[in-house]
Amino acid sequence: MAWHQHELPLPAMPRGFHLITDRVVRAIPELPSVKAGLLHVFILHTSASLSINENADPDVPVDLEASFNAIAPEQFPYQHTCEGPDDMPAHVKASLLGNSLTIPVRNGRLVLGTWQGIYLCEHRNRGGSRRLMLTLQGESA
Repeated sequence: MAWHQHELPLPAMPRGFHLITDRVVRAIPELPSVKAGLLHVFILHTSASLSINENADPDVPVDLEASFNAIAPEQFPYQHTCEGPDDMPAHVKASLLGNSLTIPVRNGRLVLGTWQGIYLCEHRNRGGSRRLMLTLQGESA
């Protein structure tokens, strides 16, 4: 059983849901050699999150963004306001979606459903660059 770990820096992205599956796969050169294993993806931030969701229809990320803005609006009597009106709602959204994903690996590929992709969920208007820690554990082919 082998372990591999890589940090994946992501450029600043606008607020919203961004497919990053291809970036994640490219960041793990050992992936093709893993017969069976798990990939753990962890985001090193508190105002952005990760999700697996529909990767085919471009309306999905738009609707997800609108839905989460309705759940955690900027106009709400938050106590934590020192970092701007989009910060506390970003923390709420990140708490709801989560900071990590665990994805099975089989025969050198991520085991995702036909319409599934990995999303970076940027909850700040200008969140800046983000970092992911990718940890692959598995049995080599």
